[in-house]
Amino acid sequence: MLKNSKIKIVLVNVFLFVSLAGPSYATSYQDLFQGDLIADVAQKVLPSVVNISSVKTVVVEQSPFLSDPFFREFFGFVPQKRLEKALGSGVIVSGDGYIITNHHVIGGADKVEVRLADGKVFEASIVGSDPKSDVAVIKIAAKDLPAIAIGNSSNLRIGTLVLAVGNPFGLNQTVTMGIISALGRSGLGITDYENFIQTDAAINPGNSGGALVNMKGELIGINTAILSRSGGNVGIGFAIPVNLAMNIMKSIINYGKVVRGWLGVTVQDITSKIAKAMHLTSTRGVLVSGVVKDSPGDRGGIKRGDVIVEINSKPVTRSSELRFIVAEMQPGASARFKVLRNGKAKTLNIIIGDLSRAKIVSNKFVVKDNKFLAGAVIGDITGVARERLNLSQDLEGVIVFKVEAYSPAASTGLRPGDVIMGINGRDIHSLEELEKVLSDISGHKISLKIFRHGTIMKMTIIR
Repeated sequence: MLKNSKIKIVLVNVFLFVSLAGPSYATSYQDLFQGDLIADVAQKVLPSVVNISSVKTVVVEQSPFLSDPFFREFFGFVPQKRLEKALGSGVIVSGDGYIITNHHVIGGADKVEVRLADGKVFEASIVGSDPKSDVAVIKIAAKDLPAIAIGNSSNLRIGTLVLAVGNPFGLNQTVTMGIISALGRSGLGITDYENFIQTDAAINPGNSGGALVNMKGELIGINTAILSRSGGNVGIGFAIPVNLAMNIMKSIINYGKVVRGWLGVTVQDITSKIAKAMHLTSTRGVLVSGVVKDSPGDRGGIKRGDVIVEINSKPVTRSSELRFIVAEMQPGASARFKVLRNGKAKTLNIIIGDLSRAKIVSNKFVVKDNKFLAGAVIGDITGVARERLNLSQDLEGVIVFKVEAYSPAASTGLRPGDVIMGINGRDIHSLEELEKVLSDISGHKISLKIFRHGTIMKMTIIR
């Protein structure tokens, strides 16, 4: 729905380009304004919010002809470089220098600088970053910093008063007020793991990585994105729940990576049509459409056709919700799943696996001798791949896992994560079919049918 409207999601950091060579805490508004409660909360949290500026070098092509290997070889290719600067915010979460921000603020940066509320500037090191949740952890060499109090995002209520603190448009130490408008927002296409807090506190570019706090001055979320036609605030902002952000930080610090739980099933939301066909009394729960062989779900007894309605007594209503709940669990943890099977309720005890150890591709094909797709690494869609990439069970094709820079495949616009569904009008279901179709191609034109981020698109390439 969002793709077809003029409303867009904006990741709220500010980019500058320089071309270079080379429970409700206040029971009423009367309570709120007695004794300057807002000012007291702001004064408490402002020292914990920092300004972050990052710089990275990107290589750009000055001419579209240089995307063609022939022209690059004939004329030579001198990479042109450009500095890309990003301005955002961060939150001090420990006195010894750990700061949480967004991945899109510091991802790929060559240099990160942090300016504290008192004006001191430090160069920061990137401890770790997770693009799947848009959480990043950086650290500065300082002690006795004003760490923010950490709240609990699992017991938030819609309507609770909140403050957003950050550096919109580079304006340091800005505070805005609003309420929690909604909880558990997902399906926005911002990150792979979405469970956002929605707020109407004014959030603008530069607020990315800043703090969303309650009226106790506790951190409950990390401001991340806005829904906007213009790119500015319209009263719909999104924040990553603090419980998720802190779990990711602990994982990065303790393991050097983000550890996520793995179930090994593909699921889909239950429509009224599906509920009627399966004789279900409601659309509550998610339908298991596939189970990976020898996965935690398989070993725990989950079967295709089961309807998962609860995990550890917590209701599951959407497929994105199940994915998020499982991902937050620690590998090795025991979880209690309530499922409906043939109209009867069953309880299954399942030991959660480690997603990083799940094999996403069983075999792969490195395209070499093809003037259109050479440089692409392509694999079959396995059950694990469907789960990791959130692909529906009925989607058929092959997955692009890697595209070498400046290769013919790169010049077509092909990206990692794309699913090739067809070539020149012929459906592709497996690597075997892909290789056969590629071997039959002659001429100077190829037409690709691609699935990308929920959209089916066609690409025609002429060589």
